[in-house]
Amino acid sequence: MKFTIYQNSRQGPRPYNQDRLAYSYSKDALLLVLADGMGGHRNGEVAAQLAVKTLTDAFQRLAVPSLSSPAKFLIEHIQQVHDMIENVTQAEEFVESPRTTIVAAIIQRGYLWCAHVGDSRLYHFRNGHLLFRTEDHSVVQSLYKKGMITKDEMATHPYKNKIYNCVGGETPPQIDLSDRHELLEGDTVLLCTDGVWGVIDDQQIKEIIQRNTDITAVTTDLMDSADFASDERGDNMSAIGLQWGDRLTGQVAVSTQLMPLGETTTIMNPVTQQVIDGSNPMELSDDDIENTILAIQSALNKTQQKPKI
Repeated sequence: MKFTIYQNSRQGPRPYNQDRLAYSYSKDALLLVLADGMGGHRNGEVAAQLAVKTLTDAFQRLAVPSLSSPAKFLIEHIQQVHDMIENVTQAEEFVESPRTTIVAAIIQRGYLWCAHVGDSRLYHFRNGHLLFRTEDHSVVQSLYKKGMITKDEMATHPYKNKIYNCVGGETPPQIDLSDRHELLEGDTVLLCTDGVWGVIDDQQIKEIIQRNTDITAVTTDLMDSADFASDERGDNMSAIGLQWGDRLTGQVAVSTQLMPLGETTTIMNPVTQQVIDGSNPMELSDDDIENTILAIQSALNKTQQKPKI
């Protein structure tokens, strides 16, 4: 495999960043995963970090050097994140469970598999034209499909930020698995949160891709444009951009041709914290989040080990 990839996340006007994103690759497979912790629920960043960590850990364990079933991998491990959150919420009697959206993709043997829950999106462009985009699990998307509102009304509807499907909610997530897509030389794949696409529409994203020649410039331009378009009610902004192809050259091009069969590389996007008025309003530090995830995993193991009566 040969590709170029770039990821970035910005806090925006929010007091802290609940987005998490990463990519991981072996000799013959590549995982992209992005999660947007839900700010209206306690510790959404914990759910987002758990989602990214669970998928990357599983990929590193199983992609040696490829996955037996990319579709099954995505379905099973997104469901696993939900089950882990649900089990620890019940065991610890949490008042409210952490929740997150997720969009994840596997690229293997020149094909793209994608699964998502919520309104974080994946776009697939070829020659600057949109071939595919995931469909949001949002209230306004549902109303639009039913013919109850127009496309223009979706952008200004009072429920435009409400979703009906997430990981860690009261009901099991509806994991939407997209049809397999073939990737050709030069194709662009973009994953992003609603902090990006909510202020930069599909036409603007298309124009950004058309006017830039490499994925680092595409992603940076996209983030700059979203940052500029955001107001004081804006959201965290995160994106992973990838360009596919054997003819890619330069220092940022990744080639897995010489990777050992059992080796994987994982790049987690670092979370930067913004200081506002001399204080850091972040609810949980990175260490706090990791300790919470360890507690969730430990509680899950104890639950699984309990004898059945």
